[in-house]
Amino acid sequence: MSQALVTANIPVPSVVGSLDAYISAVHRIPVLSQEEEQALSRRYLEENDLSSARKLVMSHLRFVVHVARGYSGYGLQLGDLIQEGNIGLMKAVKRFDPDQGVRLVSFAVHWIRAEMHEFILKNWRIVKVATTKAQRKLFFNLRKSKKRLGWMNAEEVRTVAKDLGVPEATVREMESRLSGRDVGFEAPVDADEDAKPAPAAFLVDDGADPYDTVSDADQSDNELETLSAALEKLDDRSRDIIQRRWLNDEKATLQDLADEYGVSAERIRQVEANAMKKMRGLFAAAA
Repeated sequence: MSQALVTANIPVPSVVGSLDAYISAVHRIPVLSQEEEQALSRRYLEENDLSSARKLVMSHLRFVVHVARGYSGYGLQLGDLIQEGNIGLMKAVKRFDPDQGVRLVSFAVHWIRAEMHEFILKNWRIVKVATTKAQRKLFFNLRKSKKRLGWMNAEEVRTVAKDLGVPEATVREMESRLSGRDVGFEAPVDADEDAKPAPAAFLVDDGADPYDTVSDADQSDNELETLSAALEKLDDRSRDIIQRRWLNDEKATLQDLADEYGVSAERIRQVEANAMKKMRGLFAAAA
């Protein structure tokens, strides 16, 4: 098969720029049915049809975003993880066999995660030492201020904090980052059962069937978008009543809103009922 599949010959929406715009764009790409997926896969496998491969890649970009979000705790940029995952997705499309009886997403998840794991491994040493401008300034000043390799005593912490004009707790936090040792991403081959788990042991596993996972996540995203769109169709008073009665953490009562708007509680209930009826119609139309 052609190496072109993992090069620019299969263009995907660029992650560079607005990440929100990219995520919104890939979620607008239609999801393929199993029959469409198999037909495209066979066309690519048998005829080396790159347009079919491109459709397979594009329809699964939303799943790469979903997987990348599962690794947000590693201190790396979401956009970088998505780019690496997209490479894994293209490799998976190249190797996918439609006759195996599984969905492409279930096969691709291993390739997507493999690329992300490799990226995390390469960047593990530089994660979260100093991530803000203030932390970088403290990082370099603290390196110059430390007089020995060991931990600073209380007097040294007070002196450094005073000299740099920062709280003592901030100095201790940065010192712990500077003093932390790198750890192996994967456990050594000869590690015993009592050894502390390596970071690779904590990588996310979203379930045995990735298709169900991405389908549920996609449905949730669509429902939120539909809800937001429905709220925008309401007038200001109706939107405020629905928001405060049903969506806020602290729910308002009918009487609370009645007192605020200078009407009866029954009138607030009527406005709420009419707004809910209108929103249900919008939900039905979007289904």
